[in-house]
Amino acid sequence: MTPLRVACVGSGFIAGQHLRALAGLQDVEIVAVADTQPERAEETATRYGARPYGDGLTLLETEDLDAVWLCVPPFAHGALELAAIDRRLPFFVEKPLALDLPTAEKIGDRLDGTGLTTAVGYHWRHLDLVHRAPDFLAEQPAQLLTGYWLDKTPPVPWWSQRAYSGGQVVEQTTHIFDLARQFAGEVETVAAVERSAPDGPEGVPTAAAALLQFVSGAVGSISSARVLGWRHRVALQVVADGRVIELSERGLTDHELRVITADGEETLRSEQNPIATENREFVDVLLGRVQQVRVPYEEALRTHALACAADRSARQGVPVRLTDGDVDG
Repeated sequence: MTPLRVACVGSGFIAGQHLRALAGLQDVEIVAVADTQPERAEETATRYGARPYGDGLTLLETEDLDAVWLCVPPFAHGALELAAIDRRLPFFVEKPLALDLPTAEKIGDRLDGTGLTTAVGYHWRHLDLVHRAPDFLAEQPAQLLTGYWLDKTPPVPWWSQRAYSGGQVVEQTTHIFDLARQFAGEVETVAAVERSAPDGPEGVPTAAAALLQFVSGAVGSISSARVLGWRHRVALQVVADGRVIELSERGLTDHELRVITADGEETLRSEQNPIATENREFVDVLLGRVQQVRVPYEEALRTHALACAADRSARQGVPVRLTDGDVDG
């Protein structure tokens, strides 16, 4: 079989995770890498025997590809996805989908009806532990959800500026919002508050908290903080009738699922690499071995809308209502 010809726009940390996973697949050939820092593009391309580009759009215009991975900061989304759609090129995009909701919605509208294969990097969806969790909620639906992303501030310069990252809720905690949707369904209303950054409104808030009302009747809260010197807690706790389920991440390949009842506690651990799993799935869909991906763009757009609603509520100081996964108003 002729390997799929793929490229990656971006060569930072998360792009590196995808490239390592793709390099280990015999049915994939990495032919090009782009980065706005030419020396980094050159170094990464050399590592994988690919051609370097200093611009993702130039890469897309030049290369004959079967798929592209878009692993760029939030502010860089938009033109790349639209160019891929124009070329009828399947793409995998890392979360968040964009800096804001309108950009992602524009891409979603352009994708509608095209039948183009897309996937989004909500990698927790691919964890075996996440797949097992609903079994513990089959007869006792979620009533209360409590989520956390308590961490340090990432060192990349764009992250601490809201105009470039969108803020911690949109850029990081979106993973927890996505898990909450998996365990309790769609959200009806979100009301959020935030603590302003010490350098003013241009900076990413140091802490934020969102209160969620789910369509199912469940309630929840999700908290974010970026003021620690380490990753303290990245987790979602679900309370159902007679049991507590908690999923937590200590590292990319270190996840734990705890199920607690009056009779005791069961702890399940996983060293699975979910990024490798999601890449394998996307490739298998392109090769016709698997029917569909777990997180196509239109599904990820629902989570992005929720995270953006929480961000908007905190900025404006008012609750935001969602309808069928979309933000009203």
